[in-house]
This record gives sequence, C-alpha cells and structure tokens, in this order.
Amino acid sequence: GAEGFDARGFSVSAAEAGAMDPQQRLLLEHGYRALHASGQTRHALLGSVTGVYVGVWACEYAAVLRSSPAGRSVYAAVGSTCSALVGRVSFALGLQGPCSSFDAACSSSLVALHGASHAVRSGECGGAVALAASLKLAPHGALGAASAGMLSLDGRCKTLDARANGYARSEAVGALVLLYEGKGVKLCSSAVSQDGRSASLTAPN
Repeated sequence: GAEGFDARGFSVSAAEAGAMDPQQRLLLEHGYRALHASGQTRHALLGSVTGVYVGVWACEYAAVLRSSPAGRSVYAAVGSTCSALVGRVSFALGLQGPCSSFDAACSSSLVALHGASHAVRSGECGGAVALAASLKLAPHGALGAASAGMLSLDGRCKTLDARANGYARSEAVGALVLLYEGKGVKLCSSAVSQDGRSASLTAPN
C-alpha cells in the first residue's frame, strides 16, 4: 500500500507525490504518526528542536523513475535521492533539530536509533524520531545478491543457526520517538561497533 499517500495532509502536490520515492511517503506518515502518538501536536512540533534520524540503505525508486513519465518531472531529483528521505520529514513538520540518514546495510535502523539516542542524551535535541524504511522496488538488488550467492535458497533467514544458508530480502517501515519526558521510548543504552576483518566484506558482525 505504499502507493497510497495522503499528499494533501503534508502539503505535497499530486505532481510532486508522483515523483516521490514510496519510502519518503512511508517515513512521513509513520514518523508523524509516532510523534502524534507520543503526545506531540503539529503546532508544537513546528520550529521545535526535534531530531530526525533515518536508517536507509537503498533508493531503488530512481531506477523506476527512469522509465516513467514522472522521471521527467522537476520533482524527480529530490523524489529519488536517499538524502531527501530524512530532509522530507524535517521539512514537512518544521523540525529544526539534527537531521541525518544512516546507511549501515542490514543494521541501518539500529545505527539510526543509536544516533537519535546519543543526540537526546547529550542535549543536542529535546526529542528525536528514529525511522527506517526498506522497499524493494527494482529487480537489480535481488539479482545481484542472488548471483553473488548471498540469498537463502529456501527464502528463510536463520540468524546464528548452523543451518544458515544466506539471507532473505524483506520490506519494512518503522518509527520510534525518544524523549526525556512524555510517552516516548526510554532507551537504557546503545552502542555501535564492527568486527573489522570478519568472514568476508559482506558478512560483518
């Protein structure tokens, strides 16, 4: 249902919405829904020092736009770039806190959450929303992973299991609000590291 988008609710024209990556649409809707559920109103959010931290690793909609009439739109440039994903949320809601996107492949959402937590704890912003979206919109990613032997032959992820035989590509969207006070998530701690020279470049821990 990613094509269903309340463009008018976010003051986005039909022409601009047609050239927007569906991931941008989902992040806008789920980001606002999470902020609203935590007790924030649009009036209170406007101009607030609220951070936006987005985990995203691919923007496959650019390939879709190239063969679509929407690809010739003046809105196509910002509609298909990963950097616009996070900026779109801050712009639409008038948020003036930190605004960053994180590409850490499969752990992008966790790294974005860590960034949001660090910003709130350090006082860089009074609150933050951590978001992530992943949609498979073009075949080249799956074809490349398959040809490299990365995909599970039975389409199942078996993390930390001796039967593991590759990973399965999937789609998801999520949003968490972190606040000092209110109804946001209380995150006790978070950390990010990497095991350097692991089994292979494509299998870090």
